[in-house]
Amino acid sequence: MEEKLFDLLKEALEIEDRDLSLNDNFREYPEWDSLGQLSVIAALDENFGVVIDGAEFAGIKTIGELLAKIESSVG
Repeated sequence: MEEKLFDLLKEALEIEDRDLSLNDNFREYPEWDSLGQLSVIAALDENFGVVIDGAEFAGIKTIGELLAKIESSVG
């Protein structure tokens, strides 16, 4: 699931030039903006069936925290 999430983030944020880490604060990526946020939220729903509301998503900072949320929502 970790690799799938990395691929999803790279695609949604159009990241091509670097590897991602679970400790990364994805909000600090240069590619991160409001459109990127919407793309990530939509991709999480489409790929994992996970719906995260805006307020809850705002509290998620790292890729690891995002992965934990997905894993707890999927079962």
